[in-house]
Formats: sequence, C-alpha cells, structure tokens
Amino acid sequence: MTRVIKASLLLGLMGSAAPVWADYVTVISFGGANKDAQHAAFYEPFKAATGTAVVRGSYDGDLAKLRQMVQMSHVSWDVVEVEAPELARGCAEGLFEPLDSSMLGNPADYVPGTLQPCGVGIFVWSTVLAYNSGKLAGHPAGWADFWDVQKFPGKRGLRWGAKYNLEFALMADGVAPREVYQVLATPAGVERAFRKLDQLKAQIVWWKAGAEPVRALGEGRVVMSSAYNGRIAAAQGQQPQLALSWNGGIYDFDYWALPKGVWKAEQAKRFVSFASQAPQQKVFAERIAYGPVNNQATAQLDPQVLAGLPTAPQNLAQAVGMDATFWATNGQVLEQRFEQWAKR
Repeated sequence: MTRVIKASLLLGLMGSAAPVWADYVTVISFGGANKDAQHAAFYEPFKAATGTAVVRGSYDGDLAKLRQMVQMSHVSWDVVEVEAPELARGCAEGLFEPLDSSMLGNPADYVPGTLQPCGVGIFVWSTVLAYNSGKLAGHPAGWADFWDVQKFPGKRGLRWGAKYNLEFALMADGVAPREVYQVLATPAGVERAFRKLDQLKAQIVWWKAGAEPVRALGEGRVVMSSAYNGRIAAAQGQQPQLALSWNGGIYDFDYWALPKGVWKAEQAKRFVSFASQAPQQKVFAERIAYGPVNNQATAQLDPQVLAGLPTAPQNLAQAVGMDATFWATNGQVLEQRFEQWAKR
C-alpha cells in the first residue's frame, strides 16, 4: 500500500514525464570492471531498446542483506548477480524466484550449465593465479609455485573464505585438477587442504572485493594472488607487468537471479532475457575477458579476443570446473571451519 501511495504521488508530481522516470529495474552486481562492461553491453542497450532504465548497485556476494529483505518482505533489488554455489543454496532455501528458461528461446543456444531452476548464466569466468612479473624472477606455472616462497619470495593474496582456497591448496599439494573434488569430498582431503594452507598462512594477504588483488599486485604489496581473470585483463592496459597463469584456474558461471517477492518481476525477466541474447553477450566479452554463455556470441568473436577467455579450449584444458553441488552441500560447514582456522 505504501508503495502504491508513493507511486501515485510521484506520478502526480512528474506529469507527462512520469512514465520515463517510473520505468526502471534495479540490478545489483559485483562492481568494478564487471559492472562497467555490463553497463555498456546490457544496461544502456536495454534502456535504448525498451525505455526501461537500469538502476545499478554493487555488493560483494554476501547474501545476508538480501536474505533479510526477503524475510521482511521488503525487497528493493529486482535482479542480482550471484555465483553458482550461492545460487544453488539460495534456490533451495527459497531465496530466489523460479525461472522459466523458455523465455530465452532454444536451450541449445547456450553453454551447458547456463540455465538453472532459479538463475540464468551471465558469463563464464575463472579465478586464476595472477602475478606481478616485475617483482618475480621467473614465471609461476601453477599453485605449487604459489606455495613456494623460497623460489618466489613475497606475500600472497587469496580471497577470504574456504571456497577456491581449499581447491588451490590441494592442487599445490599435488592433487590433479580432475581429482580435486573427489579428494575434497573426504575428511582426509579436507584435513590435507587445511594443512597445506597452514604452510602459507603467514604470507597471506586476504581480499574480498575483486579490485583488491589488482591493486595489491600493482602496488607490490603481494607478488602473486588469486584473482578474477577479467579484472587482470582489464588492468593490463595500464599495468602490463600483471600476468596470469591459466593452469589450475577454477572456472564458473555468474548468474542473474530474481529475489523472492521481487516487485518488478516482469521488467526483471525482460532484462535477463535481453542480456542473454547474442549481440549483448558479444559486446560484453569484448569489454571484459569473460566467456559468453550464448554460443552464437562465441562464434562471432574475433579469435584473438576468444584466446583470452576462460572458454577458449586451451584455457579450459588446464582448468577445474567449480562443483557448485559440492559447495551447496558442504559450504556452510567448511566456511565455518575456515573462519575458525583464520582466527587462530
């Protein structure tokens, strides 16, 4: 009722301009170079094509605020960008609206994994080993080198949390990429991963937002860091000393999801459908080094652009696919253990 009253007052005050101002959708993403690319590929073209403006916001992936909004039945976000494990958990607990994938057309046009019960893939990305080549004598080839502080002295950056770091630790300890989740699914594998993290703990600088490892590498506060491949690619124009290794990177999807009880559901669905089409996907991949979820967009990309994406065959061959089911099932327990470990 309050919303209706406010909307009526707004319409009265704005007169003939009201439809333009009132027609908007609120989209929350991870910010930085990612949000800039989304603005160029999705937000501005969507407004031009439909007349619906996109009100942008950013967050760090923590769903606590969204969960609180849903519990209070006062949801102000229409579309939110989430990672795969958070999508699976949120869908299971009723945090997101179910989505009918038929609104996107032929499922065969999309990379397998794009279409989920509560989400639609935005892009394929990878968390990789990034480094400052100006601070190292040589080039680290993988996570074993990341852990080798004798061969490559200096601080290391890792994203705060158990996810990714347990996988990296096992690969550093000699586990083959294709066997990481088999090992991590056992109590012995979890112990092994935390023991390996123990070896590096004193050298770790933790980060949460995607811009942080880029800044830390550029300033020399760390010599290596896990980082989002798109952030490194976006920074290389100004900081050519930044480099990355695809070996042992973990690739995943980011998804659009609609919060439960979303107010502007129809506008939100139109936005998601629009952002999934080939022309928009192509522009996005040209703006930031993340792989399109629309196969038609991939076919239209310049081979040179494609070579720098996680979905390039040579890059996928060295990578690990994020096991969202594993993290949806085990994430809460492992993240709690990580918190206890990190505070010791």
